Amino acid sequence: MDKFASTSGARLFLAAVPDAGTAERIHRLAGVLKRAHKFDGKLIAPERLHVSLFFLGGLPERHIRAACEAATEVRTEPFEVSFDRTASFRGRPGNRPFVLIGESGLRRLESFRRMLGAALTRSGLKRVANTNFTPHVTLLYDARSVDEHPIQPIFWTVTEFVLIRSMKGHACHGRWPLRA
Repeated sequence: MDKFASTSGARLFLAAVPDAGTAERIHRLAGVLKRAHKFDGKLIAPERLHVSLFFLGGLPERHIRAACEAATEVRTEPFEVSFDRTASFRGRPGNRPFVLIGESGLRRLESFRRMLGAALTRSGLKRVANTNFTPHVTLLYDARSVDEHPIQPIFWTVTEFVLIRSMKGHACHGRWPLRA
């Protein structure tokens, strides 16, 4: 059985993930904010927290392989990300994402994503390598929404990016360490 044969119906995406300690800190903060905002939504589990870079779901297996090959081309040193605000995104009515966002602390992540997108484009995956990107970490989904609010910055060093298959949990199907 092929590595990607069981991905139908699953969400497959490239992502940056926080280290376990940072994921726990984010999860604790999310719990505090959930109570403060009187949200009813279920918190995203620490091991599922991530920043989506590119969605690959629905692609034929050969394109997923091409995306993985393109991922090996990307060369950059590890870099820090910093999220300093929370907000609700529009989302579907009754299911609005409550997220961590930032601005200046995410410039290197945005630059990295452009490099990865260029590698995907060179591999014939221009359709996948869209330029729309609002870096965020989803904390929960809720019917209610709240305005943007500053928080004590949450940061971590991105040392790798991963290919995640999401279907009743997250499974890592690929891992690429950052290196110059």
